[in-house]
Amino acid sequence: MELKPPAIDPVPAATARPRWSVMIPTYNCADYLRETLTSVLAQDPGADLMQIEVVDDCSTRDDPAAVVRELAPDGRVTFYRHPANVGAIANFNACIARSRGHLVHILHGDDAVLPGFYAALDRLTETQPDCAFYATRALVMDEQGVAYTVSPGFPNDGRLALSDDVFYTNPFVTPTIVLRRAFYERHGGFDPRFPHVADWEMWLRALQHGGGAVSRQVLAAYRLHRNNDTSRLVRKAGNLADYHQLFLHELPRRPSLDERRMRRQLGLLAFEQAGRFLAPADREAFSANRRVFWAMMGRRAGFLHLLGQRLGRQFTAVAARQVPATLPRDFPAH
Repeated sequence: MELKPPAIDPVPAATARPRWSVMIPTYNCADYLRETLTSVLAQDPGADLMQIEVVDDCSTRDDPAAVVRELAPDGRVTFYRHPANVGAIANFNACIARSRGHLVHILHGDDAVLPGFYAALDRLTETQPDCAFYATRALVMDEQGVAYTVSPGFPNDGRLALSDDVFYTNPFVTPTIVLRRAFYERHGGFDPRFPHVADWEMWLRALQHGGGAVSRQVLAAYRLHRNNDTSRLVRKAGNLADYHQLFLHELPRRPSLDERRMRRQLGLLAFEQAGRFLAPADREAFSANRRVFWAMMGRRAGFLHLLGQRLGRQFTAVAARQVPATLPRDFPAH
Protein backbone atom coordinates (compact mmCIF):
# COMPACT_ATOMS: atom_id res chain seq x y z
CA MET A 1 0.00 0.00 0.00
CA GLU A 2 1.40 3.40 -0.98
CA LEU A 3 1.95 5.77 1.90
CA LYS A 4 0.54 9.27 1.57
CA PRO A 5 -0.79 12.03 3.81
CA PRO A 6 -3.94 10.79 5.57
CA ALA A 7 -7.21 12.54 4.86
CA ILE A 8 -8.50 14.89 7.55
CA ASP A 9 -12.28 14.94 7.82
CA PRO A 10 -14.09 18.26 8.29
CA VAL A 11 -15.51 19.08 11.71
CA PRO A 12 -19.16 17.91 11.84
CA ALA A 13 -21.55 20.72 11.01
CA ALA A 14 -23.35 20.67 14.39
CA THR A 15 -20.11 20.93 16.40
CA ALA A 16 -19.39 24.11 18.34
CA ARG A 17 -16.15 25.49 16.98
CA PRO A 18 -13.72 27.69 18.92
CA ARG A 19 -11.25 29.92 17.15
CA TRP A 20 -8.26 27.96 18.50
CA SER A 21 -7.33 24.33 19.02
CA VAL A 22 -4.15 23.95 21.05
CA MET A 23 -3.28 20.28 20.65
CA ILE A 24 -0.43 18.95 22.81
CA PRO A 25 1.09 15.60 21.74
CA THR A 26 3.04 13.85 24.50
CA TYR A 27 5.16 10.76 25.00
CA ASN A 28 7.21 10.22 28.14
CA CYS A 29 7.70 13.93 28.78
CA ALA A 30 5.43 14.66 31.75
CA ASP A 31 8.26 16.49 33.52
CA TYR A 32 8.12 19.15 30.82
CA LEU A 33 4.36 19.01 30.23
CA ARG A 34 3.70 21.05 33.38
CA GLU A 35 5.65 23.98 31.90
CA THR A 36 3.94 23.56 28.51
CA LEU A 37 0.43 23.61 29.96
CA THR A 38 1.18 26.46 32.33
CA SER A 39 2.38 28.60 29.42
CA VAL A 40 -0.85 27.96 27.50
CA LEU A 41 -3.24 28.39 30.43
CA ALA A 42 -1.63 31.74 31.24
CA GLN A 43 -2.99 32.98 27.87
CA ASP A 44 -6.28 31.07 27.91
CA PRO A 45 -9.10 33.23 26.45
CA GLY A 46 -11.75 30.75 27.62
CA ALA A 47 -13.33 27.54 26.37
CA ASP A 48 -15.52 29.36 23.83
CA LEU A 49 -12.41 30.58 22.02
CA MET A 50 -9.83 27.87 22.70
CA GLN A 51 -9.83 24.09 22.85
CA ILE A 52 -6.88 22.73 24.88
CA GLU A 53 -6.22 18.99 24.72
CA VAL A 54 -3.31 16.70 25.58
CA VAL A 55 -3.00 13.68 23.26
CA ASP A 56 -0.75 11.03 24.79
CA ASP A 57 0.95 8.33 22.72
CA CYS A 58 0.60 5.71 25.47
CA SER A 59 3.45 6.95 27.68
CA THR A 60 5.26 4.21 29.61
CA ARG A 61 7.53 6.12 31.99
CA ASP A 62 5.30 8.84 33.45
CA ASP A 63 1.71 9.97 33.94
CA PRO A 64 0.71 12.97 31.82
CA ALA A 65 -2.92 12.55 32.88
CA ALA A 66 -1.91 13.37 36.45
CA VAL A 67 -0.28 16.60 35.27
CA VAL A 68 -3.47 17.55 33.43
CA ARG A 69 -5.59 16.84 36.54
CA GLU A 70 -3.21 18.88 38.69
CA LEU A 71 -3.19 21.96 36.45
CA ALA A 72 -6.79 21.79 35.22
CA PRO A 73 -8.88 20.08 37.92
CA ASP A 74 -11.99 21.74 36.49
CA GLY A 75 -11.67 19.84 33.21
CA ARG A 76 -10.54 22.90 31.26
CA VAL A 77 -7.87 20.76 29.56
CA THR A 78 -9.11 17.51 28.05
CA PHE A 79 -6.94 14.39 27.89
CA TYR A 80 -6.86 11.55 25.39
CA ARG A 81 -4.57 8.51 25.62
CA HIS A 82 -4.06 6.10 22.73
CA PRO A 83 -4.73 2.47 23.76
CA ALA A 84 -1.34 1.54 22.27
CA ASN A 85 1.69 3.45 21.03
CA VAL A 86 1.07 4.69 17.47
CA GLY A 87 4.27 6.67 16.83
CA ALA A 88 4.90 10.38 16.56
CA ILE A 89 3.44 11.01 13.08
CA ALA A 90 0.21 9.15 13.77
CA ASN A 91 -0.10 11.02 17.05
CA PHE A 92 0.31 14.38 15.31
CA ASN A 93 -2.41 13.38 12.85
CA ALA A 94 -4.64 12.32 15.73
CA CYS A 95 -4.17 15.81 17.15
CA ILE A 96 -5.41 17.32 13.90
CA ALA A 97 -8.35 14.90 13.63
CA ARG A 98 -9.44 15.66 17.22
CA SER A 99 -9.14 19.44 16.79
CA ARG A 100 -12.30 21.53 16.43
CA GLY A 101 -10.90 25.03 16.07
CA HIS A 102 -10.35 27.06 12.93
CA LEU A 103 -6.68 27.59 13.86
CA VAL A 104 -4.67 24.55 14.94
CA HIS A 105 -1.55 24.90 17.08
CA ILE A 106 0.32 21.61 17.63
CA LEU A 107 2.48 22.37 20.66
CA HIS A 108 4.71 19.48 21.67
CA GLY A 109 4.59 18.50 25.32
CA ASP A 110 8.19 19.56 25.98
CA ASP A 111 7.95 23.02 24.38
CA ALA A 112 6.20 26.21 25.50
CA VAL A 113 4.71 29.48 24.34
CA LEU A 114 5.94 32.84 25.60
CA PRO A 115 3.62 35.65 26.77
CA GLY A 116 1.66 37.22 23.94
CA PHE A 117 1.91 34.30 21.50
CA TYR A 118 -1.81 33.80 20.87
CA ALA A 119 -2.59 37.54 20.80
CA ALA A 120 0.16 38.09 18.23
CA LEU A 121 -1.01 35.16 16.10
CA ASP A 122 -4.59 36.43 16.30
CA ARG A 123 -3.43 39.73 14.82
CA LEU A 124 -1.32 38.02 12.17
CA THR A 125 -4.15 35.74 11.04
CA GLU A 126 -6.55 38.68 10.89
CA THR A 127 -4.22 40.84 8.81
CA GLN A 128 -3.30 37.90 6.53
CA PRO A 129 -6.60 35.98 6.33
CA ASP A 130 -5.85 34.26 3.03
CA CYS A 131 -2.80 32.36 4.35
CA ALA A 132 -2.77 28.78 5.62
CA PHE A 133 0.54 28.92 7.51
CA TYR A 134 1.70 31.27 10.28
CA ALA A 135 4.96 31.33 12.26
CA THR A 136 7.06 33.35 14.67
CA ARG A 137 10.60 32.89 15.99
CA ALA A 138 11.53 30.93 19.11
CA LEU A 139 14.08 30.60 21.84
CA VAL A 140 16.00 27.30 21.76
CA MET A 141 16.52 25.93 25.26
CA ASP A 142 18.22 22.96 26.90
CA GLU A 143 16.88 20.31 29.29
CA GLN A 144 16.93 22.75 32.21
CA GLY A 145 15.00 25.39 30.27
CA VAL A 146 18.04 27.61 29.75
CA ALA A 147 17.84 29.42 26.41
CA TYR A 148 21.09 29.41 24.46
CA THR A 149 20.11 30.66 20.99
CA VAL A 150 17.23 31.98 18.89
CA SER A 151 15.76 30.43 15.78
CA PRO A 152 16.61 31.99 12.38
CA GLY A 153 15.04 35.28 11.46
CA PHE A 154 12.76 36.23 8.58
CA PRO A 155 13.33 39.02 6.06
CA ASN A 156 10.10 40.78 6.96
CA ASP A 157 6.90 40.68 8.98
CA GLY A 158 3.72 39.72 7.17
CA ARG A 159 3.38 37.74 3.97
CA LEU A 160 6.31 35.39 3.40
CA ALA A 161 7.53 34.99 -0.17
CA LEU A 162 8.35 31.36 -0.92
CA SER A 163 11.98 31.10 -2.01
CA ASP A 164 14.18 28.13 -2.82
CA ASP A 165 16.11 28.76 0.41
CA VAL A 166 13.47 27.06 2.58
CA PHE A 167 14.02 23.82 0.61
CA TYR A 168 17.68 23.72 1.71
CA THR A 169 17.43 24.95 5.30
CA ASN A 170 14.36 24.81 7.51
CA PRO A 171 14.05 28.21 9.26
CA PHE A 172 10.85 27.25 11.11
CA VAL A 173 10.56 25.89 14.65
CA THR A 174 7.64 23.60 15.49
CA PRO A 175 6.13 25.35 18.56
CA THR A 176 5.72 28.59 16.59
CA ILE A 177 3.65 27.10 13.75
CA VAL A 178 -0.10 27.56 13.38
CA LEU A 179 -2.10 26.20 10.44
CA ARG A 180 -5.70 26.68 9.47
CA ARG A 181 -7.69 23.49 9.89
CA ALA A 182 -9.23 24.07 6.48
CA PHE A 183 -5.78 23.52 4.96
CA TYR A 184 -5.44 20.12 6.63
CA GLU A 185 -8.91 19.22 5.36
CA ARG A 186 -7.94 20.07 1.78
CA HIS A 187 -4.37 18.73 1.73
CA GLY A 188 -4.19 16.02 4.39
CA GLY A 189 -2.18 15.45 7.54
CA PHE A 190 1.50 14.71 8.17
CA ASP A 191 3.08 12.45 5.57
CA PRO A 192 4.35 9.09 6.96
CA ARG A 193 6.80 8.78 4.04
CA PHE A 194 9.02 11.34 5.79
CA PRO A 195 8.87 10.33 9.46
CA HIS A 196 11.94 12.33 10.47
CA VAL A 197 11.13 15.54 8.58
CA ALA A 198 7.33 15.29 8.41
CA ASP A 199 6.97 18.73 9.96
CA TRP A 200 9.25 20.35 7.36
CA GLU A 201 7.37 18.60 4.54
CA MET A 202 4.10 19.92 5.98
CA TRP A 203 5.41 23.49 6.19
CA LEU A 204 6.61 23.33 2.57
CA ARG A 205 3.27 21.92 1.46
CA ALA A 206 1.38 24.68 3.29
CA LEU A 207 3.59 27.44 1.89
CA GLN A 208 3.22 26.12 -1.66
CA HIS A 209 -0.52 25.50 -1.57
CA GLY A 210 -1.82 27.95 1.01
CA GLY A 211 0.73 30.71 1.46
CA GLY A 212 2.28 31.87 4.72
CA ALA A 213 2.81 34.87 6.97
CA VAL A 214 5.35 35.38 9.73
CA SER A 215 6.20 37.57 12.69
CA ARG A 216 9.82 38.24 13.62
CA GLN A 217 8.87 38.34 17.31
CA VAL A 218 10.31 35.61 19.57
CA LEU A 219 7.15 34.10 21.04
CA ALA A 220 7.79 30.42 21.78
CA ALA A 221 10.43 28.17 23.33
CA TYR A 222 11.74 25.01 21.68
CA ARG A 223 13.47 22.44 23.87
CA LEU A 224 16.31 20.17 22.77
CA HIS A 225 17.14 17.31 25.12
CA ARG A 226 18.58 13.82 24.91
CA ASN A 227 15.23 12.04 24.94
CA ASN A 228 13.32 14.00 22.32
CA ASP A 229 12.88 12.82 18.74
CA THR A 230 15.21 15.45 17.26
CA SER A 231 18.15 14.43 19.45
CA ARG A 232 17.67 10.72 18.75
CA LEU A 233 17.50 11.32 15.00
CA VAL A 234 20.64 13.45 14.98
CA ARG A 235 22.56 10.63 16.69
CA LYS A 236 21.71 8.22 13.88
CA ALA A 237 21.71 10.85 11.09
CA GLY A 238 18.14 9.75 10.34
CA ASN A 239 17.09 13.36 9.88
CA LEU A 240 19.64 13.72 7.07
CA ALA A 241 18.46 10.62 5.20
CA ASP A 242 14.86 11.84 5.29
CA TYR A 243 15.91 15.35 4.29
CA HIS A 244 17.59 13.85 1.22
CA GLN A 245 14.44 11.93 0.30
CA LEU A 246 12.25 14.99 0.86
CA PHE A 247 14.42 17.09 -1.43
CA LEU A 248 14.31 14.45 -4.18
CA HIS A 249 10.52 14.33 -3.74
CA GLU A 250 10.25 18.10 -4.24
CA LEU A 251 12.82 18.36 -7.06
CA PRO A 252 10.51 17.42 -10.00
CA ARG A 253 7.92 19.98 -8.83
CA ARG A 254 10.41 22.85 -8.53
CA PRO A 255 12.98 22.75 -11.35
CA SER A 256 14.89 25.71 -9.94
CA LEU A 257 16.20 23.57 -7.07
CA ASP A 258 19.89 22.64 -7.23
CA GLU A 259 20.77 19.10 -6.18
CA ARG A 260 24.47 19.95 -5.83
CA ARG A 261 23.61 22.71 -3.36
CA MET A 262 21.41 20.28 -1.44
CA ARG A 263 24.20 17.69 -1.21
CA ARG A 264 26.64 20.31 0.06
CA GLN A 265 24.10 21.55 2.60
CA LEU A 266 23.54 17.98 3.80
CA GLY A 267 27.28 17.41 4.03
CA LEU A 268 27.84 20.56 6.07
CA LEU A 269 24.98 19.66 8.40
CA ALA A 270 26.39 16.15 8.84
CA PHE A 271 29.80 17.69 9.67
CA GLU A 272 28.22 19.96 12.27
CA GLN A 273 26.23 17.09 13.78
CA ALA A 274 29.27 14.81 13.92
CA GLY A 275 31.14 17.51 15.81
CA ARG A 276 28.57 17.40 18.60
CA PHE A 277 29.59 13.85 19.46
CA LEU A 278 33.35 14.33 19.73
CA ALA A 279 33.36 15.69 23.28
CA PRO A 280 31.08 12.99 24.73
CA ALA A 281 33.04 10.40 22.70
CA ASP A 282 29.89 8.95 21.16
CA ARG A 283 31.65 6.93 18.47
CA GLU A 284 28.50 5.43 16.96
CA ALA A 285 26.80 8.80 16.49
CA PHE A 286 30.01 10.40 15.20
CA SER A 287 30.50 7.62 12.63
CA ALA A 288 26.89 7.76 11.41
CA ASN A 289 27.12 11.47 10.67
CA ARG A 290 30.66 11.20 9.29
CA ARG A 291 29.48 8.66 6.69
CA VAL A 292 26.82 11.09 5.48
CA PHE A 293 29.41 13.89 5.30
CA TRP A 294 31.67 11.92 2.92
CA ALA A 295 28.75 10.54 0.88
CA MET A 296 27.31 14.00 0.27
CA MET A 297 30.51 16.04 -0.12
CA GLY A 298 32.66 13.57 -2.06
CA ARG A 299 36.40 13.12 -1.45
CA ARG A 300 37.68 16.33 -3.04
CA ALA A 301 35.11 18.73 -1.57
CA GLY A 302 35.24 16.89 1.75
CA PHE A 303 39.02 17.21 2.07
CA LEU A 304 38.89 20.88 1.04
CA HIS A 305 36.29 21.54 3.73
CA LEU A 306 38.38 19.79 6.38
CA LEU A 307 41.45 21.75 5.28
CA GLY A 308 39.50 25.00 5.48
CA GLN A 309 38.27 24.13 8.97
CA ARG A 310 41.83 23.39 10.12
CA LEU A 311 43.24 26.59 8.65
CA GLY A 312 40.35 28.54 10.16
CA ARG A 313 41.14 27.20 13.63
CA GLN A 314 44.84 28.00 13.21
CA PHE A 315 44.03 31.55 12.06
CA THR A 316 41.71 32.06 15.04
CA ALA A 317 44.36 30.78 17.45
CA VAL A 318 47.05 33.08 16.02
CA ALA A 319 44.69 36.07 16.00
CA ALA A 320 43.73 35.42 19.62
CA ARG A 321 47.39 35.47 20.67
CA GLN A 322 47.85 38.83 18.96
CA VAL A 323 44.92 40.59 20.64
CA PRO A 324 46.24 42.93 23.38
CA ALA A 325 45.04 42.30 26.93
CA THR A 326 43.73 45.86 27.12
CA LEU A 327 42.68 48.15 24.29
CA PRO A 328 44.77 51.26 23.53
CA ARG A 329 43.43 54.44 25.07
CA ASP A 330 42.78 55.97 21.67
CA PHE A 331 40.86 52.90 20.40
CA PRO A 332 37.40 54.04 19.24
CA ALA A 333 34.52 53.01 21.46
CA HIS A 334 32.21 52.34 18.48
